[in-house]
Amino acid sequence: MPPRGQQPVGDEAVAAICAVISRIPKGWVATYGQVAAMAGLPRRARLVGRVLQELDPAIKIPWHRVVNAKGEVSFSLSRNGGDTLQQRLLKAEGIEFDDKNRFNLERFRWLD
Repeated sequence: MPPRGQQPVGDEAVAAICAVISRIPKGWVATYGQVAAMAGLPRRARLVGRVLQELDPAIKIPWHRVVNAKGEVSFSLSRNGGDTLQQRLLKAEGIEFDDKNRFNLERFRWLD
């Protein structure tokens, strides 16, 4: 974590984001914005999304536990099926989705 008031940049930012995501426990989720804030990057939710999109598959972090602030998996053609995989992995961890593919974010949100 960078000193108070100083934001990480470049590889430091990626490392900070990955460190936060690595701590999200099984059966819990965090929002993109939440991860950014915890990584010392407030208001940089989109950066978290970009880092996850470009993440090397060899890096073993629970990427699927990062969700949008509406309590949904972000579905997009650009994810090449990663969105469907994410929902399947979350269901396997006990996250309960309704008929609109949403879950109760307040119930399943990780509060570190």
